[in-house]
Amino acid sequence: MNSPKILSISGSDSTGQSGIGADIQTIAALGGHNLTAITCVGDYALPPEIVLKQVEEIIASLHPKAIKVGLVTDSKTVRLLRDEVIACRRLVVAPGIFDADGRQMVGDDVVRSIARHLVPEALLLMLRCKDAEKMLGISIKTDNDMTEAARRLHGMGAKWVLLRGGQHTKGRLTALLYGPLQKDEDGQELSSSGGRGLFFTSYNTDGWQRHGVAAALSAAITVRLGMGDDVPTAIRNAHDFIHSQVVYAKENDEKNRRAIDIYNTFVNLVAENYTKAHDVSFYADQLCITTRYLSGVTDKVVGKSPKQIIADYIMSEARSYLYATRLSIQEIADHLGFSSGVLFCKFFKAQQNMSPSEYRSRP
Repeated sequence: MNSPKILSISGSDSTGQSGIGADIQTIAALGGHNLTAITCVGDYALPPEIVLKQVEEIIASLHPKAIKVGLVTDSKTVRLLRDEVIACRRLVVAPGIFDADGRQMVGDDVVRSIARHLVPEALLLMLRCKDAEKMLGISIKTDNDMTEAARRLHGMGAKWVLLRGGQHTKGRLTALLYGPLQKDEDGQELSSSGGRGLFFTSYNTDGWQRHGVAAALSAAITVRLGMGDDVPTAIRNAHDFIHSQVVYAKENDEKNRRAIDIYNTFVNLVAENYTKAHDVSFYADQLCITTRYLSGVTDKVVGKSPKQIIADYIMSEARSYLYATRLSIQEIADHLGFSSGVLFCKFFKAQQNMSPSEYRSRP
């Protein structure tokens, strides 16, 4: 199985925590084939013709399955990019108008150009609430405000809109996925849980606002789209991956230090031992705590059980093997530490609602 070719069009961040560098790491970790086009280096915007030349050659010769457009700091480049990416059915537009610290990254002319030229072509538009406020010229203070902002952005042409970073409830982050109206078999419109708007909340406010997390999430979603997920499924799978791989490593504070330290060590142990140990008791023993105590830690930090965290990690590896290798199901089961292919298939189906063979055969 060939890895899906994923094109990231964004800026170069010398820290590697965001931009092209972070996208490369995320795409590779999820089993994608990295393709890149650099738009700027630090605060220096590359000339439009150089950016376009990169994109033209990649699209013409390699035909990426999905494209992410991240940071573009020149309005002419934005306008010209539209003509290159318009043919891609899986286009994620995640411009990052403001960074995690609230600094505006692009000029107002660029914001207008993105709204005019890229938003109408997006399968998925990803914005922080602060970005949406800038693009729409409105204030977003409530869930209703988020819904109205998403409705307007959807009306501008984006098929799906993911708004993130709502903080109108203290100690909680809110995100909203807004998409096409969906109907049941009788032609009746579905409720918000199955159609137009769906809210998500997280109490891990520090983790989800760390520098680079938004860029990594958009890259992960783009990979999942390239692998054949629909938009809601791609977001769910990418969210789970970023949550376990990036968000957990949030800054320690005195109140939560022990819980976070234990959790970080637990996740590292899972990464090191998942091929030979699937049971929670093994990890609790390694940490010299009880399974009940470990469950309390993981629930406090990320709202998941230790068993589910282990399963999420194994599933991430399993999906990568299925998409990126020619290994048989039995060989993958062996790599992942299952005693038989039957047990692996049973585990996979319980997590994914389809067999490994069905998952691998999807377009």
